Amino acid sequence: MQLPDPVQLAIPVFVVMIVAEIVWIRMRGPAAGRYEWRDAATSISMGFGSLVAGILTGGIYVVSALAISEFRIAEWGFVWWAWALCVLIDDFAYYLFHRSAHRVRWFWASHVIHHSSRHYNLTTALRQTWTGTLSFSFIFRLPLFLVFEPAMVFFVSAANLVYQFWIHTETIGRMPRWFEAVMNTPSHHRVHHATNPQCLDRNYAGMFIIWDRLFGTFTPEPQDERLSYGIVKNLDTFNPLRVATHEWAGVAADVWHAPDWRSRWYYLTAPPGWSHDGSRETSDSIRARWAASRRANAS
Repeated sequence: MQLPDPVQLAIPVFVVMIVAEIVWIRMRGPAAGRYEWRDAATSISMGFGSLVAGILTGGIYVVSALAISEFRIAEWGFVWWAWALCVLIDDFAYYLFHRSAHRVRWFWASHVIHHSSRHYNLTTALRQTWTGTLSFSFIFRLPLFLVFEPAMVFFVSAANLVYQFWIHTETIGRMPRWFEAVMNTPSHHRVHHATNPQCLDRNYAGMFIIWDRLFGTFTPEPQDERLSYGIVKNLDTFNPLRVATHEWAGVAADVWHAPDWRSRWYYLTAPPGWSHDGSRETSDSIRARWAASRRANAS
């Protein structure tokens, strides 16, 4: 069974929504959101480059997936409950990938691109990696091909990506409480993109926020301070090529200059910010310092 590509179908909708967001911000002012045209152009360029990279390298994922599907242990076909189960399990696989992409520098080197914008609007959703397939980030979804039809998994994973487009905005505030309890929303995802210490490495959800609630990685959007977006050490460029490769260059330099093989291994697998001499900060140390400061101020 051949299914359409949800991403391709959604592209015209993406364009309309971006235009609508720009018009809304122009009408309502900075309180409704922010755009920086060079930044938006970079995000759009990264999205186009990601499509090209997918065409050039996506075969690695497809061939791996189809090879694994030859050993399928279930033949459920396309019944409705298999679709529902696939959506749920695929989203859990995304949660595992996304959490690893923030906790393992090898995966972060690809994922950091998505966080490199200092602005948070719908074009930020388009700021996608060019090296995700080459970093083997797809391995988290491969087990799904043992139990679900390959076409179903490809469709559901693409639909998950399409869902995440609309949550990249400041124009939408809080959603109804019942919806916020289950689904990922702009409020939840703003936390994920924020560099405020309490927000670092939180709210990894794709579609369902339930995984963050279950595994202790959920943080509600703070109401008493403005969120800042980007990465801990922001880039000073709008050059798409540098945006796409800057962290890989950093990884290569750290591995090259590491004093021993243990350090080389940790520069690949430890959380971003780890260093052999402790001279840098990880998100854990930044959050711990912030919490200690809060306790000291409260006492």
